[in-house]
Amino acid sequence: MSTLKNKVQLIGNVGNEPEITNLDSGKKVAKFSIATNEFYKNSKGKKEQDTQWHNIVAWGKIAEIVEKYVGKGKEVALEGKLTSRSYETKEGEKRYITEVVANEILLLGIKGDDNAME
Repeated sequence: MSTLKNKVQLIGNVGNEPEITNLDSGKKVAKFSIATNEFYKNSKGKKEQDTQWHNIVAWGKIAEIVEKYVGKGKEVALEGKLTSRSYETKEGEKRYITEVVANEILLLGIKGDDNAME
């Protein structure tokens, strides 16, 4: 059970083209968002949709896979851990952000041999 302490699994659609950054250290990082949808019936019995947006960060080999295969609108499944951090805007305001650091990604809805990447 110790491996389940901070584990996130999501399936959703990529909301923007991934932002790829090559760091001075030689590492690559990819940042993008995905939308997950939940459907339910409201009190009047009408079907409703709730969309949640998640910020995703991928490093190294996973970032390379994202750069090569992941684009806006693609459906992906990913696994990672939840992290929180803060930063300051140019105006000096402190902001907080929660992200999922992906350690595994699976490309969904693609025909051929390129549908599973780790």
